[in-house]
Amino acid sequence: MAKKVAVVAIGGNSLIKDKQHQTIEDQYLAAKETTLHIADMIESGWDVVIGHGNGPQVGFLLQRSEIAHKVENMHEIPLDVCGADTQGFIGYALQQTLQNELKRRGIKKNVATVITQVEVDVKDEAFKSPSKPIGGFMDEAEAKKREKEQGWNIVEDAGRGWRRVVASPLPMRVVELEAVKTLVDAGVTVISVGGGGIPVIMNTDGDLIGTAAVIDKDYASSLLAQVMKADLLLISTAVEKVAINFGKPDQKWLDKITLAEAKQYLAEGIHFAKGSMAPKIQAIIWFLENGGKEALITNPENIGRALKGETGTRIVLK
Repeated sequence: MAKKVAVVAIGGNSLIKDKQHQTIEDQYLAAKETTLHIADMIESGWDVVIGHGNGPQVGFLLQRSEIAHKVENMHEIPLDVCGADTQGFIGYALQQTLQNELKRRGIKKNVATVITQVEVDVKDEAFKSPSKPIGGFMDEAEAKKREKEQGWNIVEDAGRGWRRVVASPLPMRVVELEAVKTLVDAGVTVISVGGGGIPVIMNTDGDLIGTAAVIDKDYASSLLAQVMKADLLLISTAVEKVAINFGKPDQKWLDKITLAEAKQYLAEGIHFAKGSMAPKIQAIIWFLENGGKEALITNPENIGRALKGETGTRIVLK
């Protein structure tokens, strides 16, 4: 029987439920809950590649780094290294909890995390107008000093202080693609493109170097699904279904829409928030336009039901 391959992109809510549950232990328990639903997919015959967000975790790491620098004059951690660091921690939590769950079910399947670099174009327009806030707030004096000495892009944030912003370029290439493919072909469940991948650019010598940027994890998961020729792109988020006219009297939950309808709703610009649902819909459009067959959006606890067609929002070609 031919393999069914799904790329599953899990959001930040799959690791941090709320502000009262942010410790490492809390995140581990949240990962455990999420991997129960991934195990259901595997048990039903899917080969799964897992992508995940890392925004809050990178934020925590940057703040620890900033505090350690101020208090103990320790070296600060570059943003690309923060990406690698959080890929390792989150991958560890996901692979261990998933391995334990598969063992309980008597399923003999290995799980592995691939620390993944994703190449971006140094000429991407996003580098000309960085807009993604990272790290903690600063006063104006520190902000100006950082801007001058370290070349940071700094913005004032609605009266709350000054903050660093970085670019969010589009992903071009999953550097470790062949390794991921080899593992999936060998029956391994793979965790990859964590946090959208570690952003790297290619220099004039053809070498890869890390760059201070943030890649959207849904776009990176979409790219991975395309090049893996996955049967399904599943985006796991905070809502059971997608709605148009959300919060209005004519709100409508979407069970199934076509690629053309998804493009129309996105183009109308009133249905999907730019910082949350819009990039998910765009990532799915990109996947379907480049060989993808179908996509699903739902929350973690409804993955099993969504795969059976009982809930979630399914996006298909026609």
